[in-house]
Amino acid sequence: MSALFSTFGLDWHLLVAQVVNFSVLAVALTWFLYKPVLKMVQERKRIVAKGVEDALRAGEMLAEADNEASNRVKIADEEAEKIVARARESAAAEKARLLKEAEMRAIAVTNDAAARAAEIAARFRRESEHEVARLGILAAEKILRKQYD
Repeated sequence: MSALFSTFGLDWHLLVAQVVNFSVLAVALTWFLYKPVLKMVQERKRIVAKGVEDALRAGEMLAEADNEASNRVKIADEEAEKIVARARESAAAEKARLLKEAEMRAIAVTNDAAARAAEIAARFRRESEHEVARLGILAAEKILRKQYD
């Protein structure tokens, strides 16, 4: 075997030293570089997985919050519609009451005006009758004076 090594120009002492050096280097790199890097990669993988899980939970919470917000808006819209309907009913009732009150006032004003007109007509009639009576008396007096004069 040593003839084979010498044919290829290999020194078995040097070869053993290189194998030992390579083994020490492989163990050192594994111990000081590969394991810490692998540990760091595992940690980052765990952090990324946790981030994805947190993002999924946040998405679910956002969807729940959106649903709750839309439900609240829906409930608020329904309540607003009820309030508007009650306000319209109240306004219609108030309008009817005001119209009835206005009609009653208009009737009262019309009745009062008719009563005043009737009173004024009666007063003018009485005054006219008195005036006609007075004129009649004056005319009779004048005729009588002419006859007796």
